[in-house]
Amino acid sequence: MRDIVTAGILVIGDEILSGRTKDKNIGFIAEYLTNIAIDLREVRVVADDEDAIIEALDALRNRYTYVFTTGGIGPTHDDITADCVAKAFGVGIGCHPEVVARFRERFSEAELNEARLRMTRIPDGAELIQSATIIAPGFKIGNVIVMAGVPSIMQAMMDIVAPKLKSGVKMLSESIQANAREGDIGGPLRAIAEAHPETMIGSYPFLDEERKPNTNLVVRSRDSEKLQQAMVAVKQMLAELNLTK
Repeated sequence: MRDIVTAGILVIGDEILSGRTKDKNIGFIAEYLTNIAIDLREVRVVADDEDAIIEALDALRNRYTYVFTTGGIGPTHDDITADCVAKAFGVGIGCHPEVVARFRERFSEAELNEARLRMTRIPDGAELIQSATIIAPGFKIGNVIVMAGVPSIMQAMMDIVAPKLKSGVKMLSESIQANAREGDIGGPLRAIAEAHPETMIGSYPFLDEERKPNTNLVVRSRDSEKLQQAMVAVKQMLAELNLTK
């Protein structure tokens, strides 16, 4: 059986923390990783601060199989992600000749200013994440995948890097609408969860079409047989509750 593959996300940017920019990347990456059997375990959001970025990056890369970062690889003074990643890995950083050559094809000498050249700076030994439609690349070094903060560019980078990642054991899931309030089923649901330790059971309250409290129950497991056993227990519990009403 394949190993479980895990991941963390590091979102970098003052604009995210201030609320000026609404993050659209976490949900996309989470769903993407689930589909390729990589478990997202943690998300951190940090400011454009060198110490904070390096501290968070070191914590995540030592804990998980992969770390995905978004933001901070643009042309402005506060885009310091590449420098921080280089420091975290203890390597140098400089203008990558291949990226510089691509920029020279795209920009005139007058346009190829210091700000744009910042986007060509890549840590030594990193693998570029680029395509014909991505001008300023991301990169992968060790188990860290550094991507843009702009959602459309980040999504293109995910498509490029994903085939090169190892995948784990796929998490299976089934769901059922309880037709009950979350508080009414909390006790028996806990008992089912304790009786099926190799499954994860989540309850998600919502208001139905009649604006009445309802709950969706989701059972997850990597073992299809254990998943079905837990689902049978959940359905039986709901049936018994309905009979007593």
